[in-house]
Amino acid sequence: MTSGRVSEPPRRADSLRIRARLLDEARLMLVENGVPLQLNDLARRAGVGVGTVYRHFATSQALVEALAVLRFQGLLDAARLATTEPDPWTAIESVLREQVRLEVEHAEVREVLAATFDTHPEIAAAKAELESITTALLVAARAAGVVRADLDACDLRRLMCGVGYAATIGDDDPSTSAELYLRVVCAGIRTG
Repeated sequence: MTSGRVSEPPRRADSLRIRARLLDEARLMLVENGVPLQLNDLARRAGVGVGTVYRHFATSQALVEALAVLRFQGLLDAARLATTEPDPWTAIESVLREQVRLEVEHAEVREVLAATFDTHPEIAAAKAELESITTALLVAARAAGVVRADLDACDLRRLMCGVGYAATIGDDDPSTSAELYLRVVCAGIRTG
C-alpha cells in the first residue's frame, strides 16, 4: 500500500537514469493527455516495471509535483524579485504574468497550483512562500490604492489558474489568449 508520500530521490546512477526517463516520459504524457497520469502507462512507455514507477512516485499527484519542482523555482525567483519593485501594481502584475506564463507553458505548474493538497515537501514550501510574498505585495498594493481590497493571495492564485487553463483549451495560440485573459483579469482587480 502506498502512503502518498514522496520517496527520497534515488542515489544510484542507474536509478537516477530511470527516474530521469520516467520524468521525461511523464512530461510528454502530461502534454498529450493531461492528468491524471496513469502510472501503468508510464511504466510501459518508459520500458520499466510498474513497481519501479511506484518506487519513485507513490501516486500520480506525487509524479506531477516532481515535474513541477524546478518550474516553481522560476516562479519564486520572479516573486522575490517583485518585492524589490517600487511600484506596487507593477510588482503584483509581474508575479501574475509569470504564473500564467508558466501555467501555459508547463501543465504540471497549472495542475500543482490548482491542487488543494501537496505531497511533495518542496512544492508545499514553494506554494507557502509564493502565498506569503503575494500577500505582502497585496498589502503594499492596497496601501497604494491600486488593487481591490476584497482579494487575497489565494484568490489571485485561483484566478491565474483559471487564466492558465482557459488559455490552453481553445484553438487559438495559448500565449496570445493568456495575454488577453490576463489583461481582462488585471483590469478587474485594479483600482485607481
